[in-house]
Amino acid sequence: MGPRVPLPPEIQLAQRLAGNEQVTRDRAVKRLRKYIVARTQRAAGGFTHDELLKVWKGLFYCMWMQDKALLQEELGRTISQLIHAFQTTEAQHLFLQTFWQTMNREWTGIDRLRLDKFYMLMRMVLNESLKALKMQGWEERQAERLLELLTTEILHPDSQAPSGVKSHFLEIFLEELSKVGATELTADQNLKFIEPFCTIAAQTKDSLVLHNITRGVFETIVEQAPFAIEDLMNELEAPEEEEEGTSEDEREEDVPSKEPRRGSLHGAAPDTSEEPAGDGEDGMGPVLQFDYEAVASRLFAAASQQDTPSQNRKRLYKVIRKLQDLAEGLFPEDDVPEKACRNLQEDRRERKTKKRLPTSGSQNKAGKGGEEDSCPDLSSGAERMARRQGSGAERTGPQEQPGGPAGRGARKRRRRRPRAGARAKVTDCQNLRMRRRQPPPSGK
Repeated sequence: MGPRVPLPPEIQLAQRLAGNEQVTRDRAVKRLRKYIVARTQRAAGGFTHDELLKVWKGLFYCMWMQDKALLQEELGRTISQLIHAFQTTEAQHLFLQTFWQTMNREWTGIDRLRLDKFYMLMRMVLNESLKALKMQGWEERQAERLLELLTTEILHPDSQAPSGVKSHFLEIFLEELSKVGATELTADQNLKFIEPFCTIAAQTKDSLVLHNITRGVFETIVEQAPFAIEDLMNELEAPEEEEEGTSEDEREEDVPSKEPRRGSLHGAAPDTSEEPAGDGEDGMGPVLQFDYEAVASRLFAAASQQDTPSQNRKRLYKVIRKLQDLAEGLFPEDDVPEKACRNLQEDRRERKTKKRLPTSGSQNKAGKGGEEDSCPDLSSGAERMARRQGSGAERTGPQEQPGGPAGRGARKRRRRRPRAGARAKVTDCQNLRMRRRQPPPSGK
């Protein structure tokens, strides 16, 4: 027998990364990082596509073997930060490409008990890839390369990505971009980041992809519009509060100026407020600024093509109308409570005509007063609707709010309530909304 040929370093590391002992796996991860730094520093170094696929297979099963939530989170952070060990952008690009290819290949073999750890790994890798782009100064060419990679490997019709990978990516993309770049990116830069989604949403024949793009990207932009305006108003007010010797009357005159409001609606200035992301509904940090008119125009250009399927065009036109309303200063969610009020009033009238009680004295007066109310209390209305669930009555109203989850029941969004009086700061927006509801004057 001849001498035994040693295995390549990538295969040796992959075998140790997938070992049964945690100590062996931890040592292999540390050794892999040193190996990446040393190899990519050499002028003739670098990895091939097949070599990185072997490395990622070892990393995949390293995460597969890891138990306990805290250790999984620590390992996921360590693996995702390996992108910063590569010394060239080309090597980083190849590292990300092979990661998504590995997830696409191995996804169908993941059992439901291990899904959460790989959801977390996908989120962390996307976050670190955006951080690497941030370290490069959000260079336009590098941003285009990253978006092209993500589109090709995940969203393109010819990609091998399963539905679970596509759906999760579309849920987390805008959220992770907000975490990394909300305080730096301008509205024009943010428009570049969502342009690929406009094209895919207009051309895809997969109804699930269309729904997830519409819900996870465009409708999320609409829902976050009040928070984006609030963040920008806080940014504009911050320097004024720090000025000494300025009277309160002068500050009040500066806040409602028309120019800052127009900038807040069209996203002319980036958000620089720093809010720590906490737990619960109030844990949303800074959100991305957008030029809503530009987003609507870009989406309309994609949806109005002749080869766009009719169902795609119909769905996207609804979103375009919401974006156009935002550009004019209208908040679509403001109409929802009024619709709920009308539904509650109509339902109360129907019940009143069907069930007339013999003692109609005080109850009729109460019902009469309820009809004269312009908008009843929403909380009491929701409780009454909940009590009527067993009666078979038609239930609409607050449950149809566009901000609610759609499609996937397990999907949970971390939301933040607007501060008291935040909407009052944008008075021009509200005035525009009131003028729109009034009938237009006749030309005669």
